[in-house]
Amino acid sequence: MSTTLFSLAFGVGTQNRQGAWLEVFYAQPLLNPSAELVAAIAPVLGYTEGNQAIAFSTAQASQLADALKSVDAAQAALLTRLAESHKPLVATLLAEDAQLTSTPEAYLKLHLLSHRLVKPHGLNLAGVFPLLPNVAWTSQGAIDLAELAEHQLEARLRGELLEVFSVDKFPKMTDYVVPAGVRIADAARIRLGAYVGEGTTVMHEGFVNFNAGTEGPGMIEGRVSAGVFVGKGSDLGGGCSTMGTLSGGGNIVIKVGEGCLIGANAGIGIPLGDRNTVESGLYVTAGTKVALLDEHNKLVKVVKARELAGQPDLLFRRNSETGAVECKTHKSAIELNEALHAHN
Repeated sequence: MSTTLFSLAFGVGTQNRQGAWLEVFYAQPLLNPSAELVAAIAPVLGYTEGNQAIAFSTAQASQLADALKSVDAAQAALLTRLAESHKPLVATLLAEDAQLTSTPEAYLKLHLLSHRLVKPHGLNLAGVFPLLPNVAWTSQGAIDLAELAEHQLEARLRGELLEVFSVDKFPKMTDYVVPAGVRIADAARIRLGAYVGEGTTVMHEGFVNFNAGTEGPGMIEGRVSAGVFVGKGSDLGGGCSTMGTLSGGGNIVIKVGEGCLIGANAGIGIPLGDRNTVESGLYVTAGTKVALLDEHNKLVKVVKARELAGQPDLLFRRNSETGAVECKTHKSAIELNEALHAHN
């Protein structure tokens, strides 16, 4: 048996009446756990190899806690708490970062992102959507949609209100992970699987999707879509939209460099280099024709925006008379960069 794992986590979750997993909460997921830890737990769980999600009992949780007391005190303490659970328990062991095969595996990888153990697009998330059931997220937790009406009636008969917050495949991140050093004005707008770097502020209209996020520090007032990773010191203006996507392999990752400003109601479909500015209301897609201007505002040539992807110190704007999309060297950004280097 191999004692090398890509990831490991002990979780407590929710199942429907048929025993299918609806969601899993992992308090302390591990990336590259020690061989000693894996060797200690494998006999208790009956684990031999591969990627597996193994249900275990509270009695086994106590056994695992005893096995890990001298190996990993934090995991042993967690398992001691899990031994008190009235909800189903699962151990998810990933020998490799392969295509997902179960709901507990999918939830583990979303936790790895939100715990900042892996950055966006650092994991194989192929097959994630079919493995995340569409459930009702309620004041009583996750409920299978086929069982919701009965739960609502039972609540009413007890004189209670079962509040349904959303019907979705993804829960909000803060019900599972609250990263250190962040401000989030509306927690419902951050999905589990988002990477929210330390020093990030997400304002009320900000949104961060799964497998996307911010390195921090920075301000998010608009939308960070799946496939987008925003660098340090960037500001995404209110209502802005980034058009990165995720469908499992082969997609372009939309990375926003450090110190960028994407104005209100603006959007991008190309990676931005450091200190880029996109004017408010302007969408720059990969195929957008862009007029390159020299320092005297004279046309040099017209290129497609993808040719400018990742280049630093650019200002994208729309000509108010002709409507053409123009690009100039962002002189203020260059001057600031030179000043910083001189100071250092």
